[in-house]
Amino acid sequence: MDIATIIGILIGLGLVIISVLIAEGAKGFIPFLNYEAFLVVMGGTFCALLVNYPLSEVVKLTKVTKKVLTSTEEEDTAAIITTFVDLAKKARSDGFLALENDVKNMRNDFLKRGVQMVIDGLDKEFIANMMETELGLIRERHKVGQEIFTALGTYAPAFGIIGTVLGMILMLNSITDVEQVPRRMALALAAAFFGLGSGYLIFLPMAGKLRRKSEDELLVKEIIIRGVLLLQSGAVPMRIEENLKAYLEPSKRALVKSTAART
Repeated sequence: MDIATIIGILIGLGLVIISVLIAEGAKGFIPFLNYEAFLVVMGGTFCALLVNYPLSEVVKLTKVTKKVLTSTEEEDTAAIITTFVDLAKKARSDGFLALENDVKNMRNDFLKRGVQMVIDGLDKEFIANMMETELGLIRERHKVGQEIFTALGTYAPAFGIIGTVLGMILMLNSITDVEQVPRRMALALAAAFFGLGSGYLIFLPMAGKLRRKSEDELLVKEIIIRGVLLLQSGAVPMRIEENLKAYLEPSKRALVKSTAART
């Protein structure tokens, strides 16, 4: 599980609950028990999602949500760069065919396919086109998931306002006792609370988390593409190391140097 996401949502909800309980003149959660408002906000939000996206994309929402809440193992970029340095050293002394055994032991499929194309003797342009096409498709798939949560974060507050306006219209049209106005108005405003709360505490932050995870994954793949192309061109190990280290922040560059020194 992605602990940061879970903690952020739980603490946010906890602060809201505490604020409700300790508020002056608080009556507990009675003002928030407006099921009609909840149905208008959440039902309207997901109906708008169905209008905006094809059903095939909406049904993937559970899978995308699971990805947000799941902590993925971070790729060791320093280790990947060191791998390319080692492969370049071996290729210069024994040739590309000598890398077959190294490829079998690689866990990263994208890296494995790239190095295998080098071993197979494919030209640089073909390798670049193949790997960059796959990278583009991955970027588009990630983009859809981000857009869906961004859309949810946009629609929910809007339907919160719609629910509030709807509640106010119904209240003003049917109320007979002026003393009931504050209570009925509080119930109407619950829709805005549901919409704004879900949009800005859950949906939009999840879209941001997906965007960050996508950027991290794509950076790793860009490093791999660059490394594969340098390996195919026969660049010297030191040149490969310096080129790939440019993708990393200073602290990780030092880690590559120390790792390479041990190999």
